[in-house]
Amino acid sequence: MEKIFVCISCYYKGGEFLEELKRLGNKVILITSDNLKDKNWPWQSIDEVYYMSETKAATWNLEHLTQGFSHLMKTSQIDAVIALDDYDVEKAAMLRETFRISGMGQTTHRYFRDKLAMRQKAKDSNINVPEFSSVFNDQKLADFCDNNPAPWVLKPRSEASASGIQKINSKQQLWESLEKLGEERYLFLLETFKPGKVFHVDSLVYNKEIIFTSCAQYLSPPMNVAHEGGVFRTKTLGRYSDIYKKLEAENKKVLESFGLVYGATHTEFILGDDGKLYFLETSSRVGGAHIPELIKASSGINIWDEWAKIETSLLRNEKYELPKPTGFYSGLLVCLAKDKHPDTKEFECEEVYKFVDIDYHIAIVYKSDKEEIIQQKLDEATDKITHSILNIIPPQNRPTS
Repeated sequence: MEKIFVCISCYYKGGEFLEELKRLGNKVILITSDNLKDKNWPWQSIDEVYYMSETKAATWNLEHLTQGFSHLMKTSQIDAVIALDDYDVEKAAMLRETFRISGMGQTTHRYFRDKLAMRQKAKDSNINVPEFSSVFNDQKLADFCDNNPAPWVLKPRSEASASGIQKINSKQQLWESLEKLGEERYLFLLETFKPGKVFHVDSLVYNKEIIFTSCAQYLSPPMNVAHEGGVFRTKTLGRYSDIYKKLEAENKKVLESFGLVYGATHTEFILGDDGKLYFLETSSRVGGAHIPELIKASSGINIWDEWAKIETSLLRNEKYELPKPTGFYSGLLVCLAKDKHPDTKEFECEEVYKFVDIDYHIAIVYKSDKEEIIQQKLDEATDKITHSILNIIPPQNRPTS
């Protein structure tokens, strides 16, 4: 039974999701930015495509989007609206509520998009978070600074990457930064800076139950790479390790309290130098930076495909079953390269699961049954890349997704 899916993406991503939806017998409609027309979308899996002009990066005129969607509804009975990127979650929620389409609405979406809303919800749910404050009121902000010593982090409430985050070391620097933000100040929040190890937990949820979990540690935190450049690295954790069990339990608390019914999620935590685990943020989408390749290498689970199957099974009232995951370790590194197609011959070895082909990047996924081998390969490759391949450009020009 064919169902009609409208997939929204202001970035070039989610091709495997579109392909799987089509393979399952659905009609697939894509709405994307007009500057992505020439990307290598899986056109054979897309029945219709519509383009939106960007008013600024990843931003569309929502009134025009709604008007265009209303014309689409005249001839198509839309069954589901899917956001393929974090920037699209708000757009999809608005369309669902406006046209009464099932799925996450605008209230719940804020817990997965607005960092201030998600921190307040987490705190109310007794989930450990760094101390934080809105930046609406000067006196409240001054009191927060007096009670929570610097450094702090000033971050966008609705950014999908770490590129807009500022580390603040003094009150004077804070007021100067807020002054520069001007009328957009309310779009930010302030929180205490917590040094420590950063982790990401990627999940699939089906009928409110977490049916798949992958836990990994960032070896190069996204905030550092976004601001300083370098090699982005992450590696999976052993399922029976203490930190895996703690992350799995905390992730369950977050997703249950935030009210997610089904879909893919990407959640981040930090293990502070004080030994406490803190919730940082979550999102109702597949992780970026080629994390799905990391997950597939270690578990055999294609998180894009399984998400498509979950969405389809729910609409058709059919039972969904997750394939049995495998138990390997995997590691991923990605960085900007000086050449459009850097030579990867010197990195070839039996542990390479995949070289990901991206212009002006080098991206390698490793797979092994030994955790220490993954760390060794990541370290060796990073050393080689840093000395001969790595390119660094200013943060404002660096890709954000």
